[in-house]
Amino acid sequence: MAHDTTDTLTDTVHAVDPAALLGLLPVRPRILALGEPTHGDGTLLDLRNDLFRRLVEQEGYRTLAIESDCLRGLTVDDYVTSGEGTLDDVMEHGFSHGWGAFAANRALVRWMRAHNAERPAEERVRFAGFDSPLEITGAASPRQALTALHAYLAAHVSANLLPCTAQALDRLLGTDGQWTEPAAMRAPSRSAGRTAEAARLRLLADELTALLDEQTPHLIAATSHADWDRGRLYARTATGLLRYHHAMADTSPVRMARLVSGRDGMMAHNLLALAARGPVFVHTHNSHLQREKSTMRMDGQPVEWWSAGALVRARLGAEYAFVATALGTIRHEGVGTPPPDTVEGLLYARPEDRFLVDPARLAAALGDTPPAPRVSPWYGYAPIDPARLTDIDGLVFVKDVTPDTV
Repeated sequence: MAHDTTDTLTDTVHAVDPAALLGLLPVRPRILALGEPTHGDGTLLDLRNDLFRRLVEQEGYRTLAIESDCLRGLTVDDYVTSGEGTLDDVMEHGFSHGWGAFAANRALVRWMRAHNAERPAEERVRFAGFDSPLEITGAASPRQALTALHAYLAAHVSANLLPCTAQALDRLLGTDGQWTEPAAMRAPSRSAGRTAEAARLRLLADELTALLDEQTPHLIAATSHADWDRGRLYARTATGLLRYHHAMADTSPVRMARLVSGRDGMMAHNLLALAARGPVFVHTHNSHLQREKSTMRMDGQPVEWWSAGALVRARLGAEYAFVATALGTIRHEGVGTPPPDTVEGLLYARPEDRFLVDPARLAAALGDTPPAPRVSPWYGYAPIDPARLTDIDGLVFVKDVTPDTV
């Protein structure tokens, strides 16, 4: 059966290029999302860079969004669009989760800056982090987003419209350490998310966001659409962080579900905002982009939530496209040659090092009884679920990778 299936796939195997990829889709997507099944691999980042460059040059894409802090990403965007700052500073301060240390990300930022250097504003490429300011150990203080939102409004609307002064906001925020307390991730009682001050801050964030919306015509005229759009990012981030901190203080059984769904919800809102200004190419883990409900076990309990991709798909329909990536071997982590009776094993038998497959045709070739899922000995690699092939729009296969160490 594997031999027959391999022959059937010959007509649906394509080079990984924009024309072939967009040719699999019913409409041109506003969000074209490329997933990866593991983080930290230079080969996959190089593939992302190459595909983005060709999407820019051949298809008019202008924005790349990656799984990095949305506020830090403003530093990168300022550099690539206007040359503000230095490359070293941007790589150190413009990325979260260690992404600034990867050579492929440095090469990406350098290319984006060179591409933009002699182009008018409307032709420049843009960078965005679409993750919220969260790390595995906790969440950032809402100070940066909340005070930036207040400052933007205070500079352009009447003071009597503001719900509070900057000084009052500062007093309510207190020290940043109480917000970033690492123990709060495991101990809800250590979280500042449900204090009286936090409750007041949530109300003020809501009022400031409403004021931003109500004053939209004036603010765009007084500043620019880009400045107003940045104000909206501050508003989304402030309210999202305060909601996340509130969930961190939760002691109920649904605490972890609220945290993971809250993060993906913030991701989804950032992606939708980016798509409003033009087509976006997104790169992150497959799990954040999938359409089906996400599930995992945490502390022995099942946790379910809708991923950012599922949330965006519900809003955009076919204008959201998800292309997953699957791997053969991961040499550095000991993920060896995939068993021949798995999807990865079937694709590994082909001679090409990397290629694009139509997952609907692959699913049809596999028949009514899909093969068993591949089992990874390493927690950091998530194999493709053969029962979910029809839930993705494209499948990129990369035969062998060696993750970077940073």
